[in-house]
Amino acid sequence: MTKENKITKNQLEKIKKILEVFQICDSTFPIGTFNHSYGMETYLRDNKVTDNDSFEKWLGTFLQTQFKWGEGLLVKLALEALQKGNVEKIWQYDKEITLSTSAIETRKGAKLIALQMIELILQIYDDDSPEIKLVKEYQEKINNDKAYGNPAIVFAIFMKYKDIPAFESTCYYGYSIVTTMVQNAVRTIPLGQKSGQRIMHDIFDVVLKLCEEISQLDERYLGANVPGIEMSQIRHETTVFRLFMS
Repeated sequence: MTKENKITKNQLEKIKKILEVFQICDSTFPIGTFNHSYGMETYLRDNKVTDNDSFEKWLGTFLQTQFKWGEGLLVKLALEALQKGNVEKIWQYDKEITLSTSAIETRKGAKLIALQMIELILQIYDDDSPEIKLVKEYQEKINNDKAYGNPAIVFAIFMKYKDIPAFESTCYYGYSIVTTMVQNAVRTIPLGQKSGQRIMHDIFDVVLKLCEEISQLDERYLGANVPGIEMSQIRHETTVFRLFMS
């Protein structure tokens, strides 16, 4: 390898950081998201989501509403609060996003996924950094019923730990949502794996556009929603036979 082509230490560290982010974003990261459809199963039971096109339409609607004003915006707001050292804002957002969620299953699902994510992060990254200490504090608050628990907040703390900017962090979180929902659709509709990958690729432009829009929003929009998505999540609670927890 010539001197010009030599890989620098900074390059290696940058690549490792991105790989570690993608590990957290991967749909196989075992935090329980594969058990949740966030209302998609209700549309499946109603024969409104039946194939590639109808699922892609549902996913786009979910991203443009519940993701945009919910966990997508929460990642951005939480990171901004962390960058200002305003930890109390984190607990405020935790309360606001939970109380604005009508479906009991969705609230419970967010808590369980947050706790699973915390547990894994602490197993992999157990150091004395302020962010890891904050993850531990969040875990204690959730377990002692002093916080509700949301994976977007855990993710934001981890992004602060990895020094990833807010816009990029929101995009990565959108990627994690898309990959998980596509894999869940592949299993249940069912979709072919190739069809799932095409949908995932096509929806990336939507995710990027939404993340640009999220970058312009403030906390007044946190928790806004649309009736159809919420009603599907509420109705899922009384479904006799189901494949997902929410």
